[in-house]
Amino acid sequence: MTEKEKRTLGLLYDNNYDPELAAELSTCKDLCYACNQIPPSHLKERQEAFRKIFGKTGAHFLIQPAFWCDYGYNIEIGENFYANHNCVILDDAKVVFGDNVFLAPNCTFATAGHPLDIQQRNQGLEYAYPITVGDNVWIGAGVTVLPGVTIGAGSVIGAGSLVNRDIPAGVLAAGNPCRVIRPLTAADAEKYNTPFGK
Repeated sequence: MTEKEKRTLGLLYDNNYDPELAAELSTCKDLCYACNQIPPSHLKERQEAFRKIFGKTGAHFLIQPAFWCDYGYNIEIGENFYANHNCVILDDAKVVFGDNVFLAPNCTFATAGHPLDIQQRNQGLEYAYPITVGDNVWIGAGVTVLPGVTIGAGSVIGAGSLVNRDIPAGVLAAGNPCRVIRPLTAADAEKYNTPFGK
């Protein structure tokens, strides 16, 4: 079994010394670097560059520089995806975003982790579990999402949160570790209809 096959099965795999994975990682980093050099105003050129990196995209999306990922082909984004500056996606496993997902600046999605055992870790072994983000999710600034997490449709993740467990649909969640604060309701549509500070 190849290291890539082990990775796909969620087993420990050699991400540091395997030639196939090292070559793929290097290629993707070069593509990210090139994409980050394209002026932000050159939207079509930037979109085409991202389509060469990602496994799947919607027709309409916007990703602000700088952006970094590991392999690219494990990332799928839906329609109207938006990522603000300094998004990092460590896509050793699949990372799937639904439609109308908004990411604030400095968000990280890390599918990869390292073993607790010293010997395994020092051998360069790691694991990767997929991340799934449902439709209509807003993720606040500085959020980190860890391996194996699913965020349900319509939820909002507060700024600075560390998401280390699944979050259900239709809730406001925040904190370190991230936890559900309350359901989102129709009353939330009225929140910003009054002047600030009133």
